[in-house]
Amino acid sequence: MFFSGKFLNIIFFLMLFVCTTTGKSQNQDGTISNIADNWLRSKELANAGIGISVIDNSNGATLIKSEPQISLVPASIMKVVTTATAMEVLGPDFRFITSLSYTGIIRNDTLFGDLQIIGGGDPTLGSSYFPETINFQQEWIKVLQQSNIKFITGNLIIDAGIYESQMIPGSWVWEDLGNYYGAGASGISVYDNLYEIHLKSPEIADQPTQIVKIVPEIPNLELHNEVRSSDINSDQAYVFGSPEDSRRVIRGTIPKGKADFVVKASMPDPSALLAGEFRKKLLANGISISGKTSYEKAKNKGSVLAETLSPPLREIIRLTNFESINLFAEHLLKHLAWQENGLGTTKEGCKFLIRFWKDKGLDMSGFFANDGSGLSRFNAMTASHLTWILNYMATKSQHSDVFYETLPTSGEGTMTVFSTESFPRGSLRAKSGSMTRVRCYAGYLKTTSGKSLSFTVMLNNFSCSQADAVRKIQELLMVFIAI
Repeated sequence: MFFSGKFLNIIFFLMLFVCTTTGKSQNQDGTISNIADNWLRSKELANAGIGISVIDNSNGATLIKSEPQISLVPASIMKVVTTATAMEVLGPDFRFITSLSYTGIIRNDTLFGDLQIIGGGDPTLGSSYFPETINFQQEWIKVLQQSNIKFITGNLIIDAGIYESQMIPGSWVWEDLGNYYGAGASGISVYDNLYEIHLKSPEIADQPTQIVKIVPEIPNLELHNEVRSSDINSDQAYVFGSPEDSRRVIRGTIPKGKADFVVKASMPDPSALLAGEFRKKLLANGISISGKTSYEKAKNKGSVLAETLSPPLREIIRLTNFESINLFAEHLLKHLAWQENGLGTTKEGCKFLIRFWKDKGLDMSGFFANDGSGLSRFNAMTASHLTWILNYMATKSQHSDVFYETLPTSGEGTMTVFSTESFPRGSLRAKSGSMTRVRCYAGYLKTTSGKSLSFTVMLNNFSCSQADAVRKIQELLMVFIAI
């Protein structure tokens, strides 16, 4: 059955206001009209905000878009904006640098001066996502040994001043702050700025659990455990605590009968952890340091002993989009601000995003940025904003191929819920975004006729389940592929 472009727009406009939670087949003959009819019978999107935008990359023509284009919460598809901007500004081969340096002089086996760790905003230092970075401290020890340094008379200076001291965006909600996905960006970040709480639960439900160990050990951590065992076989435990506050409460439930159940939490102060660990490693390797640990801006870079480089930006962005790593995205946002004015702050990073894309010709009316990862519910943008940026990256960026590869395809990363049968490898590359009553997707489609499309689908405040929302979006994207 053939539909004119005008009729297609009408059909898709009607589809914006309905969703179904039934298990019945909704596309018996594969036509758009049947999908629209079935969706129209449901009420679950009656009060929802929905945005759709599809652009043909070959000519920039808008194939379909919902009208009016309203500003919606994007959740993690905000990372598309952040990573695309970072790719354009910093380039795919950019690397963050953490420096080990000293002030004063080295005479015989003694450093008469301070030892300095100067952060460069690297989010991958000791990261579990990049195993090759794990041994960075031992590499620093090796450099000190090669310089025959056994005694240090001064202080250990920890300089994380490349970014603001406030690690967490002010608009993040309380229940996110203490958990692993709520880890904030620091000028010195280490081990993904998270730690593991290992818990033991009894065989009976609704009983107190026991903390077995914490990895790594967090200096001065006060962790109050209120977690209980449960018949629910999933992690329902949450950590609560303010940034830079060592007091934490863990509440909720974990499955019963577990000898070692791991709950991940955000680190209060990564600089303090690194300082404590490194001082221990110095002592264990026969290097003594007389002074105190001082957290301050280094007066000068001093003489560089070692520079630890992050993996290339293309790899960081790929992990950011594949695994939806909030920490990496927040680092990118702050680093864009630092590149601009010499201090990495969330506020200035958000301003930079808006200014950058406005200068490229995008109308930023209705675009509101409050972080780089999408964890803030104060973010808002239209579907057309995202699709325009995706189209730009596909058709105008000199890094288009690299950026395209940073988005997962069906069956990969956060796109594992998309069937590879419905979306064969290579036909779909996209970033997902989800939080309570929010489900969004933005990326690229290759149609059966050979067209390359940029698309965005945003659902806010629906009352059907997340699974149903995902299924409806999949069905919609399958229609696009058939164009």
